[in-house]
Amino acid sequence: MALQKNKIAIVSPGQNIYSETFIQEQKKGLKGEIFYYFNGTVPTFLENKGKLFSKFDLIIFKIKQKIAFTKFSATEQAFIRSLKKNKIDVVLAQYGPTADKIVSVCEKLNLPLITHFHGYDASEYSIITQCNNYKEVFLYSKYVIAVSLSMRQRLIELGCPNEKIVYNVYGPNSIFLDVKPSFKNSTFIAVGRFVNKKAPYYTILAFNKVLNKFPDAKLVIGGNGVLYETCVNLIRYLKIDKNVSLPGIIGREDFLGYLEDSLAFVQHSVTAISGDQEGTPVAILEASAAGLPVISTQHAGIPDVIIDGKTGFLVEEHDVEMMAEKMIFFLENRSLAKQFGEKGKELVKSNFALKKHLDVIDDLIEKALIKR
Repeated sequence: MALQKNKIAIVSPGQNIYSETFIQEQKKGLKGEIFYYFNGTVPTFLENKGKLFSKFDLIIFKIKQKIAFTKFSATEQAFIRSLKKNKIDVVLAQYGPTADKIVSVCEKLNLPLITHFHGYDASEYSIITQCNNYKEVFLYSKYVIAVSLSMRQRLIELGCPNEKIVYNVYGPNSIFLDVKPSFKNSTFIAVGRFVNKKAPYYTILAFNKVLNKFPDAKLVIGGNGVLYETCVNLIRYLKIDKNVSLPGIIGREDFLGYLEDSLAFVQHSVTAISGDQEGTPVAILEASAAGLPVISTQHAGIPDVIIDGKTGFLVEEHDVEMMAEKMIFFLENRSLAKQFGEKGKELVKSNFALKKHLDVIDDLIEKALIKR
């Protein structure tokens, strides 16, 4: 007789966002029956089932709230009904604000809650304030996952009990380990959202300096976001549009191809004025797993996974000159670029495997259910 699978609700604000590959891997790889709720900090959709409420439901729920039959909003009532209907055993909340909005629902249903922080949610000042420093989240959550050592420290400073925090870095899909870069081309690849903390304009400015010595070098930055047009204009102003390509969002297959044909992965992450920081960028782990050296910054979880001078180079935030120097170094020393890449691949394979990441969460789920 087969053992009954745990019914796991994964709750996320969005669905299939290209930069959130870690959620997709968790959906596919965690042990148990997965129910993926999304669309809003209090979710309104269940994957493969549709919207959690009809217009008629909404009216009834609002009436119940108005006559003080319940303290829960219409969307919260619909979410509660769905959790009950599907007999959910445990909730995995993606991002702190999601946990903050659904913690009262979990408490009402006596459902164990595991909160997974990823980056902005543990660093952006206004978000933390809006969530009352996550006091209720830290109090009720069975476990709190931090994806970098610096994030772990920030969560402790915010008041999360040390014994609840679990450091668990993402793991890249094993398909990246099969990539074999040729190191023949003078191409640098970057992938990520065009947002302040990823500072794509700094990468472009650094590469512009590289062109003074290597005029045939190429830079590809995949992704989209609020700074995309700014970067397009910068490229036009610098008159380097023949050397820099911004193809927009690229899928996994295309990314694998770029990794195979590139010399190094580049990303100049910085702390935004809002406080927003990275967690540990998945694309950096994927590039390292593929065997490319990484040129990035001493920022958030990046030093946890890239060893400066061994698997890549890490410069200080805003140091465009030094980033350019490191790009030039690999153009002049391709054999060393290959050696750095090989060491990075081994490091990822040994310490940041996807299975290890998923096994940690599976273990936390089992422990949370025992503590229920």
